This record gives sequence, structure tokens and C-alpha cells, in this order.
Amino acid sequence: MTEAEAREGAAAMLADAGVVLTPAERDAIEVVDFGLGRLEEVGLQIVVYVNTKRVCAKELVLFPHQTCPEHRHPPVDGNPGKEETFRCRRGIVHLHVGDEEIVLHPGEQRTIPPDTLHWFQAGEEGAIVSEFSTRSRDAADVLTDPQIVR
Repeated sequence: MTEAEAREGAAAMLADAGVVLTPAERDAIEVVDFGLGRLEEVGLQIVVYVNTKRVCAKELVLFPHQTCPEHRHPPVDGNPGKEETFRCRRGIVHLHVGDEEIVLHPGEQRTIPPDTLHWFQAGEEGAIVSEFSTRSRDAADVLTDPQIVR
């Protein structure tokens, strides 16, 4: 799958779920393959609505069985690290926080404390997850797999 195909697929999933994007948001959908080149297996598509010094709001789009790999959001510049709440909008999300697996269905949510190892995977139909968090600093994320780059 090419980056353009992933962007189009994510936009289509969002439109099907009733999420309206501006043309600029649609064009700016970030396609993340974590440097592995296996996007259909490991990766996700992201729409960032806002990311300020205090808050962040995003849509995370995952294709069927697509996985966002294990990572954590460590303290940065005296701040405790990103705290995030995932709210499942469509599909099923298998969220792994430490040793716990939480299955999120549409309308369910979970808050992940700063500096906590977690990863997540979409179910058979893919998933859309709204993320509400403190400031996002993707470059500061610590990923468990040393082959992964962000």
C-alpha cells in the first residue's frame, strides 16, 4: 500500500464514520509506518486537529489488524510526559497497557498515564480512535523495538 492509498483509505473510513475533514486536513493525513515499510501490518494514519503546549486532539485511523507498536511518552523538559485518552469511535481496538489488555468498543474510552508502556491494534474491520491528550511530542516517544523510527 502506498502512502497516497493509505491517506485515501483513512479519509474514506473517516467519511464513512461521519467525520468531516477540511480539504487541508484530508491532505495532511499523516501516514506512519515507523520506518519498517510494513504499513498494512505496523503503522497508523493520523489527523491532528490541534497540538499546542497544553493540549492535543487527533483521530487515529487503523486498517484491519494494523498495529501501533509498543511505546511510552516519557517526561520532557520538566513535564511528566503525555497523558492520553483513547475513545473508540468505530471498530474494535485492542489496547495493551502494561500487562493488561483492554478491548475498546465504540463509545468506550481509556486514559493512559504518562510514561506508561502501551500499544494497540485494530480488529477485523479496522478502527477509528479519537485521542485527547496533553501536548504531543512524537520525537520524544520511546519505542520498545529498536528497529522502529518515528
